[in-house]
Amino acid sequence: MVKLKRMLGDIDDPTVVVLMALIESQSAETLANWSLNYVEQNLLSIYQDKYPDDARLKHIICETRKYLAGTKTKKEQRMLLKEAKELIKDVEETIVPLAIVRAILIACATKDSPTNTLDYTFYAVAAIVYHQAGLCENKEIYDQLAKEEFKKVLKSLQLIAIDNENNPVKVKWYC
Repeated sequence: MVKLKRMLGDIDDPTVVVLMALIESQSAETLANWSLNYVEQNLLSIYQDKYPDDARLKHIICETRKYLAGTKTKKEQRMLLKEAKELIKDVEETIVPLAIVRAILIACATKDSPTNTLDYTFYAVAAIVYHQAGLCENKEIYDQLAKEEFKKVLKSLQLIAIDNENNPVKVKWYC
């Protein structure tokens, strides 16, 4: 059995390169809202299927929406995310929930750190691929599924992207 990675994807994959360029053309607000919507629509239900009584991630997403709407301060958001890191300890032995928690927490910090927009997608793709394919496939299968999933990620950002958006983020990629 292949050793499972917490993140899947290749930074040099053409789809990821296009995704990075599109991220650079959008504002922090657009990216933060897209990131939050993406994890809520694609990851939260997977987590809740495994942990139906655990509403912490849903709460974190709701509180982050308040921050994006301007009804919470940056300091309050930082405290929320700092406390939320405890979730990682609760799921660190299981790869899919761990990837989901990491993806959601990173996505919730996107407004203040635009590079998170790309970072969370690698965790999200891993969670989705492992959830769909199981944990016993070979590396080639996971890599191919990750490529396909990144196409879906790109498509979802393309659908909401704003042409010639004012105040696009300034990103320095360290990868």
